[in-house]
Amino acid sequence: MDIEPVHRYLLDLQQRIVAALEALDGHAFRTDRWDRAEGGGGLSRVVEDGGLFERGGVNFSRVQGTALPASASAARPQLAGRRYDAMGVSLVLHPRNPYCPTVHMNVRCFVAAQAGAAPIWWFGGGMDLTPYYGFEEDARHFHATCRRALEPFGAERHARYKRWCDEYFFLRHRAEARGVGGIFFDDLAAPDFETCFALTRSVGDHFLAAYQPIAERRRSLAYGERERAFQCYRRGRYVEFNLVYDRGTLFGLQSGGRTESILMSLPPLAAWRYDWKPAPGSPEEKLYTEFLKPRDWV
Repeated sequence: MDIEPVHRYLLDLQQRIVAALEALDGHAFRTDRWDRAEGGGGLSRVVEDGGLFERGGVNFSRVQGTALPASASAARPQLAGRRYDAMGVSLVLHPRNPYCPTVHMNVRCFVAAQAGAAPIWWFGGGMDLTPYYGFEEDARHFHATCRRALEPFGAERHARYKRWCDEYFFLRHRAEARGVGGIFFDDLAAPDFETCFALTRSVGDHFLAAYQPIAERRRSLAYGERERAFQCYRRGRYVEFNLVYDRGTLFGLQSGGRTESILMSLPPLAAWRYDWKPAPGSPEEKLYTEFLKPRDWV
């Protein structure tokens, strides 16, 4: 098993996505290379106060270590503490316009060494959309593109990965979805390495088609202080999820990754209000009643 093609693919994916986002935003992304003392490092590409994105980051990392953190071995407890090689591309985009949704995408590969045996490997990833003001057209487009990414790998796979996404991106302490979902998968190791790698590539390669048309449609809609305040309030939910539940964030922090790159996923501005409720019949209430409840969009 050769994982160097995965490394090369991830770096190319990062470059392609950043080039498209720079054209969309109109500003260049900052480039930060970093090294990790225990092994590995990464390349962070970040924009702040851009033409479209208040903050956006597209990060590549490859880290090696002597003890696989608990967040990465949750489904394989027998591998806890073994040597590992983990690599991936993770992105989060926070547009300034409240009508333009936040989006997340991640594709990754883990290899865990086992003394006297062949290495254990698996892939994971997905993408999900977090609107502040929902549009059915956007949700349907995003989910349809996710379905197209998975179609070559079995008719049943999209429904399974969509359900997994709905269950994963859920704030249990609030009994509330983070957004309208998308697809999520982890611990993918069957039927073989090449098929799993191909599926992961397809997810990464479909990201721009899933998100770019939505951003272009919503980026110029007029908004005011009310919409901005609601966006900051809902961004607070994003912060809560990433710091409490997200396995990628926990893995990065537990493995001694670069904190600035890991916490790039947080929005630059967020707000919390005590026991706030949206007004009945308001556009803000519509997000809760029509978009934050799992449904079949395609």
